[in-house]
Amino acid sequence: MKILISNDDGIAATGIKSLIKELSKFHDVYVIAPDRERSAAGHSLTLHTPIRVEELDSQFGAKRVWVTSGTPGDCVKIGINAILSKEEQPDIVISGVNHGPNLGIDILYSGTVSCAMEGAMLGVPSIAVSLASMTMEPVYFDTTAKFVSAFLKRFEKITFPDKTILNINTPALEEHDVAGVQITKLGSKMFTDDYEKRIDPRGKTYYWMAGELTSKHEDDGTDIAAVRNNMVSITPVTYQMTHKAIMADLEREFCKDGVCDWWGFDNKDNN
Repeated sequence: MKILISNDDGIAATGIKSLIKELSKFHDVYVIAPDRERSAAGHSLTLHTPIRVEELDSQFGAKRVWVTSGTPGDCVKIGINAILSKEEQPDIVISGVNHGPNLGIDILYSGTVSCAMEGAMLGVPSIAVSLASMTMEPVYFDTTAKFVSAFLKRFEKITFPDKTILNINTPALEEHDVAGVQITKLGSKMFTDDYEKRIDPRGKTYYWMAGELTSKHEDDGTDIAAVRNNMVSITPVTYQMTHKAIMADLEREFCKDGVCDWWGFDNKDNN
């Protein structure tokens, strides 16, 4: 299998190194990652400045490695469309392993998830992988990488849906302490939206985001509940955001009998 690996923690992050080392044992791995941390970048692309790309010496068993000045989304987009040859095109895009959880609706801010989303938007099956560790110590990444390797053996047997990624979160535990694997839906918020107001040495006010883990109860079946119960969470997430259930109500209110001429048309007729 040909695998394109990227992330939002940057090329030097422990998580991406663990993933490269493990998957290179069994697959052809290509790496295109940001030159620095791009956490919480969301699904942003570079439009008004050039994207610098440098090929590095191969490392940790990867076939080829590039570093870019772009965002996580840039890495996948430019990789598939411009950097990788026809023979190097990936069978799957893997983003991670992120240092920290990407759970619940907080995934909207995630560079890790958005990196995988870009792969899905380009028609390539894609997964985002995160280690739900809140400590500064980079431990348990190897366990997560081994899970991904085992997961890929089963992944080949499923029909992967279009416009969808799988968002995977593993608990910060040794393999023998993990309680199992659960297919989940997105939970609510993982962190609070608190800001701490401070004064700098020049007397100017600034704010520092000081969100903390919430203790809010999560229903069984959510990704947050699964990880709290020491399980690996696998959540299918789609970028197809149309809320179809409300379309009929909107049609009845704003476009009665299929005509949406209630605003602006009188002025146009008078001109």
